[in-house]
Amino acid sequence: MCGIVGLMYHDRQKPVRQESVKKMCDTLVHRGPDDEGFYVDRNVGIGMRRLTVIDLSTGHQPMTNEDGRYWIVFNGEIYNYPELRKELESKGHRFATNTDTETIVHAYEEFGEACVERLNGMFAFALWDREEEKLVLARDRLGVKPLYYYEGADRFVFGSELKAVLADPDVPRVIDFRALDRFLTFEYIPSPLSIFQGIRKLPPGHLLTLEKGKTSLKQYWNLPTYVHHKSEEELTEVFYDLMKDAVKIRLISDVPLGAFLSGGVDSSTIVCMMSELMNQPVKTFSIGFDDPSYNELDYARAVAKHYGAEHQDLIIQPNIVDLVEDLIKYLDEPLADVSVFPTYLVSKLAREQVTVVLSGDGGDELFGGYDWYLAEKVSRSYQKLPLSIRTKLIPFLMNAVPPSSQKKGLVNKAKRFVEGAQLPEALQHFRWNIFLSEDRKSTLYQDGLSASLAGESAYAPHLSYLREMQGSDPLWQQQYADIKTFMVDDILVKVDRMSMANSLEARTPFLDYRVAEFAAGLPSDLKLKGFKTKWFLKQAMRKKLPPFVIDRKKEGFSIPMKNWLKGDLKPMMQDLLSPDRINKEGLFQSDYIEKMKKEHLAGTANHAHQLWSLMVFETWRDLYLN
Repeated sequence: MCGIVGLMYHDRQKPVRQESVKKMCDTLVHRGPDDEGFYVDRNVGIGMRRLTVIDLSTGHQPMTNEDGRYWIVFNGEIYNYPELRKELESKGHRFATNTDTETIVHAYEEFGEACVERLNGMFAFALWDREEEKLVLARDRLGVKPLYYYEGADRFVFGSELKAVLADPDVPRVIDFRALDRFLTFEYIPSPLSIFQGIRKLPPGHLLTLEKGKTSLKQYWNLPTYVHHKSEEELTEVFYDLMKDAVKIRLISDVPLGAFLSGGVDSSTIVCMMSELMNQPVKTFSIGFDDPSYNELDYARAVAKHYGAEHQDLIIQPNIVDLVEDLIKYLDEPLADVSVFPTYLVSKLAREQVTVVLSGDGGDELFGGYDWYLAEKVSRSYQKLPLSIRTKLIPFLMNAVPPSSQKKGLVNKAKRFVEGAQLPEALQHFRWNIFLSEDRKSTLYQDGLSASLAGESAYAPHLSYLREMQGSDPLWQQQYADIKTFMVDDILVKVDRMSMANSLEARTPFLDYRVAEFAAGLPSDLKLKGFKTKWFLKQAMRKKLPPFVIDRKKEGFSIPMKNWLKGDLKPMMQDLLSPDRINKEGLFQSDYIEKMKKEHLAGTANHAHQLWSLMVFETWRDLYLN
């Protein structure tokens, strides 16, 4: 696993200084503490920081082919590289190392840009063709590995993280208010936007080429739109073989590896298959809380015991104030998903023993595991109620009920459902993922911010993905849109940044593209059976997983932020969201923020999502703009 960077001037006569590339690399030492390397060819410079996982002795980058025409920097792992290498050797290619990186170089030499279609793995790479004077950037199919880029009048800059791009002092730091608005709406910034104007994220499954001053972007892969026509028993067998192979190829490593384990069906599936494939106990790692409604350690410990794993866990205490700035530094741009805290801490715990972990990310999106799929199903019946009852009476009654301090519970679920049900039906299941509605924005935003967003819809990219799958059944439409938005720009960002902050490589077997394509073709009534989420996955694993895993309800990886804002995090909230500070910045209405704080502290309303998002933005602003 690595961090990669690059700088290209449009003027071929303007040389890149190696010191400039090194400065960018220095921002990514956490991604690659073991090695660094640079290559400069007049107006082009590329560099990398390396975390050694495969071929510890000869994997130095940048790497080239036999004649020095192609040069590459690469972040990720190519799991099918042994088979691809044999094919390339049979065609006459000569290898100097045992790395997967060199396989990409020769595959490009043989197949051109189509080489990405032959790679099974997680990757972001940049390849420089000296002869054609062509730069090629690529990102893996599902967006496990990140890549940012900036194109200005005189230069093109890229890096694995936004901070590497910002290391070039000529890249401007100007807030993109569209990105800010979408962050406050969804708690993350959807691709291709970043928080800064002009800096973009390369979308998953895309190639970007820069040649003769012209940039082109093309998609090389997308989820298929077919439906399997096999029996459920046949589908179960196909899935199990695919999934087990996805786990198997992710066990390739020259360093110790283990697994994150929550005790849910996704992570338990990974540990189950690892235990069958490895000739030694699996090392597993979990995080818990002293709040019983948030603590799932008993399940994780039981699963670990069932498979004879060597298990370690950690109880998180609410004294995390000192972590906030550090985590936002690693994130680079605002992300208000509170599970960044446990993800960081479980990564830190795992790194004490291993360099690589397998995780269960992607299972919910591919196999229908989220509560909002159920909420959308319930809403079809709810919409049949008389208008006055569902828009006036029920909201009035629910507003009169104070929120519960528990993680979820019937009260909290009901309040969230009713709140979402008041949003436009056209948003479909996104209603349950919107944390700042348009009417609240009109109260929170200052006139200048509102004016800058005139004509912009925060929902536009999300709705475009729903339209792409128009004609498909509703569940697959929702899953497809989640994979393209929430999974890529929230879940995978969180896991990548928090694991790499600890120099830990996280691998995601569910996001093997073969498993994703299989899941895309599953009939939706096998994913959501009545009101049972992830039904197919649970049936496929029923004979392998203990009943307490199969039959338990999904809880999700979260922290008691709403409670902590009333306690340990209250001073930070009061400081970051003080009226003087908010008024001075001129983006938000301090009176409305004061109202939210007062109601939240009194326990009459739960404004944790809105308050925490604003706190994250203010902390980010201090770090990157002030």
